[in-house]
Amino acid sequence: MATAAATSYFFGTRLNNPASHSGKFHAFFNLRIKKSPPAPKKKEKVKPSSDGLVWFPGAQSPEWLDGSLVGDRGFDPLGFAKPAEYLQFDLDSLDQNLAKNLAGDIIGTRSETTEVKPTPFQPYTEVFGLQRFRECELIHGRWAMLGALGALAVEAFTGVAWQDAGKVELVEGSSYFGLPLPFSITSLIWIEVLVIGYIEFQRNAELDPEKRLYPGGKFFDPLGLAKDPEEKERLQLAEIKHSRLAMVVFLTFAIQAAITGKGPISFIATFNK
Repeated sequence: MATAAATSYFFGTRLNNPASHSGKFHAFFNLRIKKSPPAPKKKEKVKPSSDGLVWFPGAQSPEWLDGSLVGDRGFDPLGFAKPAEYLQFDLDSLDQNLAKNLAGDIIGTRSETTEVKPTPFQPYTEVFGLQRFRECELIHGRWAMLGALGALAVEAFTGVAWQDAGKVELVEGSSYFGLPLPFSITSLIWIEVLVIGYIEFQRNAELDPEKRLYPGGKFFDPLGLAKDPEEKERLQLAEIKHSRLAMVVFLTFAIQAAITGKGPISFIATFNK
């Protein structure tokens, strides 16, 4: 009995009486039990923050992208963020006196709820969840904005393309904007690993999904620009737009470097030559 209950719980549902065969009895005699219809669910009104805009003219937003996220344009053509549904199976027949034990039938479906746990590497219980995708998009976009600005600034000040910066560091030693640093490449790598690793562990310890994206406070909002709710929403929309643009820009930098071997500034300077 305990094994059956545990097995049933593992597959997504716990049965009150796993040994009961009332279901098979009703199925054999084609008996039906009338059940009262479930009460209609009240739909919660979600305030859209995307103003009904879509990523392509005439495109239809999927139902799981309801405009509640800042910068939601209904872009999910492959359905990656669609809420996952899992099938629930009844217990298999485990009667040793039978010649053939029948497999359990499908008795329903269940959906996973996205929860955040303080684990160091994967805090989300649902990997393909909309909230996790938004977090990945925002963090990758922030890194892309820093990377695009850094690629342009380094080439403008030193004349070295971003894809060749590592070669120069290995030959001439570590430097920053052409100025030598009192650290070796190995030391810089260890410093980066320790600092970024500590920051990521601290970020994954945060259980509030909003604070994971926008921590705020004196370190991340020292000027208090996000105190006004309307201004905060405007800044969030501007950030996600710039993040998406920066990711496309850096992808263009990478393709351009792979094909021409030039940096963005040198490529523009010699474009018509």
